[in-house]
Amino acid sequence: MAEAHISAATFADAGREAVERAVEANKDAVAAAGRLFADCVAADGVIHGFGTGHSQATVLEMVGRAGGLIPTNRIGLSDLVLRGGDDRSVLADPLLERSPGLAKRLYELATPRPQDLFVIVSNSGVNNSVVDMALHVKEAGHKLVALTSLIHTRAVPALHSSGRRLADLADAVLDNCAPAGDALLPLPDGGALCGVSTITSALLVQMVVAEAVGLLTAEGATAPVYISANLPGGFERNAVLEEHYAGRIHRGGF
Repeated sequence: MAEAHISAATFADAGREAVERAVEANKDAVAAAGRLFADCVAADGVIHGFGTGHSQATVLEMVGRAGGLIPTNRIGLSDLVLRGGDDRSVLADPLLERSPGLAKRLYELATPRPQDLFVIVSNSGVNNSVVDMALHVKEAGHKLVALTSLIHTRAVPALHSSGRRLADLADAVLDNCAPAGDALLPLPDGGALCGVSTITSALLVQMVVAEAVGLLTAEGATAPVYISANLPGGFERNAVLEEHYAGRIHRGGF
């Protein structure tokens, strides 16, 4: 069988198939996560997103963007500097995310309330900092949504000393349906090209937000949603709504 030609068109076809798989595979998970989002917002909670590496792109899809929920907060390594008082040089440490106690400190800097919800994103679902955060979140009594690749996480050993994976700890698990290693197009000499997890994960995040807002609306609540700050009056409107969550949602970062 001849090898498929590598091109924009072949990736677009493979990407469409991945999107269709993700939609079909996550019907129940999207409904469950949407319910958790809606319950959090209705309880005056904040939805905290956490991920390291490229998973931060998916967290940004959920937090502080036009068309998204206002009570959302991004937890990142930069919080150590922005809110924790550490020198910026700590961020140059390539092993920072493996530091013992890091997840607990980031959790405390976020100052969550009991009704707050956590969303943790990791394609592999086995990185120590990700599992540490999930364990701490659950020990503190919060609901947890995981966004991961079930194919990838089942294909690799658990790295955390607990033997747990992110998916093992969540109340709802969204499967981005990315292959092990993320990339879709096989290369002639081995390896693969063009990651897909960001595409399918962004889709799932938006589906969950739509589900949550639909539930809130049906139950007679008004969901606090951003409009574009680049529309007339958008910045001012958003700022008024953000004020209700002052000190609980953070929009700065690097």
